[in-house]
Amino acid sequence: MRASGFRSPAPAPSWRRRRLDQQHSLGLRLTLAAAAAFLVLVPFALLLLLILAAWPPLHDLDQSVTDALHGYALDHPGWVRAMSWWTDVFAPMPLRFAALVVVLWLLWRHARRLALWVVTTMTVGGLLGGLLKLLVGRHRPELLDPVARATGYSFPSGHALNAALAAGVLLLVFLPYARHRPVLRVVLWTVALLIAVVTGVSRVALGVHWTSDVVGGWLLGSAVVAATAAAFTTWRQQVARRPVHPTREGVVPELAEEPTRTGERDVA
Repeated sequence: MRASGFRSPAPAPSWRRRRLDQQHSLGLRLTLAAAAAFLVLVPFALLLLLILAAWPPLHDLDQSVTDALHGYALDHPGWVRAMSWWTDVFAPMPLRFAALVVVLWLLWRHARRLALWVVTTMTVGGLLGGLLKLLVGRHRPELLDPVARATGYSFPSGHALNAALAAGVLLLVFLPYARHRPVLRVVLWTVALLIAVVTGVSRVALGVHWTSDVVGGWLLGSAVVAATAAAFTTWRQQVARRPVHPTREGVVPELAEEPTRTGERDVA
């Protein structure tokens, strides 16, 4: 006979329920972020396999786009100058320097963990891109009358990859300042997309990358940002920070709050 007032312990929630629980540290938002990273990696992996297999339709598509843009570049030297300027300004090293400036600003704001997230995102993406270049060993387009030259292997495009990484960092760090400013949010998204898209297009326009190289760089960069943002979201849940919607308010909404008088508050 049971003692009065005794209650059996509640059964532990199932794995599926924990994955969909918004209050669980590994719950709904992390599940969605991890799923987003996985869904981006799937087309990247498929593209990689098609490149390794030298799939003729993909090669023909790459070749036709390169030929068309190269013909346009030969007839429009102003276009070549504009694309060359853009590809130099938004090259991997300038973007990494810009990320370093953001890191220093975050340290000044006492957002040490957010600064570490920026460093981790840019470093992991850069290392993955370099490793894949060596493993795939794809050669760049060979044109009879090139308008630009580049060294090293082709897949994935380092410019497109680092532009996607930098665009993701720009958005997720500065979106807190646009939380109640729809116009500023649109501006941030527009700038980020321009950096990523035009940088990638400039590499194909100059004939130094295949279109699939650039698409691969965009996909890999997006997957890295999604994965590191998911990890950061997990940390927030574990230290009892409120859940966030990264695409609307960034990974650390508290960044836009005014610091305390002592300036010693660690926002992240």
